[in-house]
Amino acid sequence: MATYTTEITSDKLVSDNPIHQRLLKAYIAAKPLVNGKLLEVGCGEGRGVEVLLKHVDSYLGIDKIQEVINSLSEKYPNATFQQAVIPPFSELPSDNFDTVVSFQVIEHIENDRLFLEEIYRVLKPGGKAIISTPNIRHTLSRNPWHIREYTGPELTRLCKSIFEEVESLGIGGNSKVWDYHEANRKSVNKIMRFDILDLQHKLPASVLKWPYEVLNRLNRNKLHKQKGNQVTDISHEDYLLVDHPDKGLDLFYILKKS
Repeated sequence: MATYTTEITSDKLVSDNPIHQRLLKAYIAAKPLVNGKLLEVGCGEGRGVEVLLKHVDSYLGIDKIQEVINSLSEKYPNATFQQAVIPPFSELPSDNFDTVVSFQVIEHIENDRLFLEEIYRVLKPGGKAIISTPNIRHTLSRNPWHIREYTGPELTRLCKSIFEEVESLGIGGNSKVWDYHEANRKSVNKIMRFDILDLQHKLPASVLKWPYEVLNRLNRNKLHKQKGNQVTDISHEDYLLVDHPDKGLDLFYILKKS
């Protein structure tokens, strides 16, 4: 049974809808890019399995939580799932996949270079990887589950040091998306004004996870109560793939191996 936190965003809690739709958009945007043998690194609760499965010859999803792997294996018998703590991708052979996707994962990885090097290794020559991660320019507070977040130029430099071709895009949105984001920003700022000692950036992440979860959930519920349809009516169609990472709430990169 899934336990939904504000970090593992629910597709069932209405207050999570804008974030769920934002995360879903990465899979929608990846549909025309995937082909052949597909690996998803960090498949999580399986948000995008159904979206991608029909566009590839085979799907392998890896994630660290065995309970999730068991549940997904039952739900999607035409896909394959394996438990793995990554990086490295120890059980996976080199030059094996046509496409790799990994959405909202790299920010959780201590050794991000090794993570990308392993994605490069398991790709076939001519294969492509598609990754997404939050754009730190639009982050509203420190997320204690994230090791780091990136600006577009930072992630571009890292990716170009490994992959031969890097296309840097973003996932932005229309006015509905940005209106919600602005309301969220103002609401978070009201909470953070009490952090006069800037403890969010001084305390260990392990200490911050519980208050972050409680305050984040309260904030999302408050926005749902105040904004109503502005929260529930946002769909993945309101999120847009944009031509520059700085325009996006999330960075969305297409990486190619020669």
